Formats: sequence, C-alpha cells, structure tokens
Amino acid sequence: MIEVLDEPAWRLRAEEHAERVAPWIEPHLERRRRGARHPVEDFLFDYYAWRPGQLLRWHPGAGVHLMGNVSDWGRVSGYVVEDGHAYADAASVEEGLVSRTLVLLEATAARQPVLGCFGRHEWAMVYRLKPEEVRHSSWPLRLPPDEIADVVETGGLRCTHFDAFRFFTDEARPLNAHRPTRATQIALEQPGCLHATMDLYKWAFRCYPVVSAELTADCFALARSAREVDMRAAPYDLRDLGYEPIRIETAEGRTEYLREQRQLMASAAALRTRLIDALRLSLSERESPEQCSAGARDSLPTPR
Repeated sequence: MIEVLDEPAWRLRAEEHAERVAPWIEPHLERRRRGARHPVEDFLFDYYAWRPGQLLRWHPGAGVHLMGNVSDWGRVSGYVVEDGHAYADAASVEEGLVSRTLVLLEATAARQPVLGCFGRHEWAMVYRLKPEEVRHSSWPLRLPPDEIADVVETGGLRCTHFDAFRFFTDEARPLNAHRPTRATQIALEQPGCLHATMDLYKWAFRCYPVVSAELTADCFALARSAREVDMRAAPYDLRDLGYEPIRIETAEGRTEYLREQRQLMASAAALRTRLIDALRLSLSERESPEQCSAGARDSLPTPR
C-alpha cells in the first residue's frame, strides 16, 4: 500500500525532522570547529559513516510518494520523479545489501538475548595497556590498571559482537568466551548486545533511501542512549561531563547495568521490527517496480 503525501504534509514532516535532529548535530559541529571532542556525543558521528548533513536531510523512504512541487527531488540521490510524483528508487540500493541486512536483523530478532556481559567489552579495550595507549586517553580511568585487569579476569568476557571484539587488546581476546568474526556475525549477533542496538542506526542509513529519515533518526536516538550506558559502564571517569558511572565492578552496579540493558533491548526490538518491515517493503518494490509504480499512479490525484 502506497502512502501519498501532498506538499504541505511532506514539507511539515521535513521541518519537524530538522527540528528534532538539529540539537544532536549543532553541538557536534561546534565542537569540531573548536577542535574539541566528546567521547559520548560525538561517537555516532565519528564511528559511523553518515555525515551530519545526511542525517539532517528528510526523506520519506520506501512506500511513500510525494506530490506537489517535487522537481527538486530529481536531484536527491536515490529518488526519482515521474508523472508529477517523487519516490525512493529501491533499485538504487547496493544489490544484495538489503537482503543481507534483512537476514541479519531477522536472525538477531529470533535469537535469545545474552545478558550478563555487563559492558566489560570497554574494559577489554584497555586491558593491560599503557596509559598512553588508551583510546580515550584524554579522560582518566576510574580504577588503576591492576583493578581493571582484575575485573576482566575474574568477571569474564562474553562479547558476541565482532566490531566490539576487534578493539580488544591482544591480551584480552583469548579471555573472551566467543571468537566473533565478520563471517560469524549472523550466527552470533543477539538482541541483548548494546552494540547490536547501536548498529540499528548503521543498518538504517546504509539502506538509504528505502529507510525513512524518521526511522533513521529513531535509531540514532536509541544509539545515543546505548552509547551513554556503554560509557557509563566503562572504566573511564566521565563525571565532569555529567555521566555518573555504572560501577559494574560491584553487585549494585551490575544490577543497574542489567536494568539499563533490558530497557535498551526492549526499545531496540521495536525498532528492529520496523526496520525489517521497511526492508521487506523495499524488496517487494525492487522485485516488481513496474507494478508498484503503476499502482501508485492509479492512486494519485492528477497533478495541477
């Protein structure tokens, strides 16, 4: 079923989207101009390959056709203008990317969550390093190196996410219960993982233009929350930035982490379902673009 938006409706949605994401983008750009860095707020812009301007631009995603003055949409990457309406071209996405992403998201959604990692992946990233080798060396560690090592060695490492595991120190990797690789990602990725939650944002923007700007922004917002929990549970002391640590080295801290992890997992499940639906829709449009376009034209008013 094609949703049709007249010009006032889609322009309003574009304005609302810009108002929503601007408070995330503007402080980041200001810090970048000053040469400053924020280990929580800047992470999603630094780590993921989606520029602030791309996040700011509204677009409707698959299954939506725009009416009115849509000529400018012909210059928007991934969109086509035909017979007075503009829509996302499902065939513009890299062939196979949507299918591979869909398989990963469906496998993750079907798997039982693995809880109890307690965010020790960040501890494994500084395990047995010299102070000058630590990634976020601008910020102090909460505990001395020997106590950090004790948390890693006695608590155990249960990381299932390849893109977290690959940043483990050489000494930490053998201590992990799993050996995640890119090839085993579909077999290991599970819904309790904070990094899998953050990666929903990556899958959303990588499947542009068939995933809408609103859904991409929803994934970005959840990724920001996950990153905050991630760094609060890390061995860094970020209290000067307003982040009270989740002291996972204590029983109370582990209970707090589990509570936060479960809340993020529930929010991620809803977004993962929406992403799956969007990707399935885009695949149906890609497989029968003529039928989709014809059906849309039949349902659209005559342009004036």
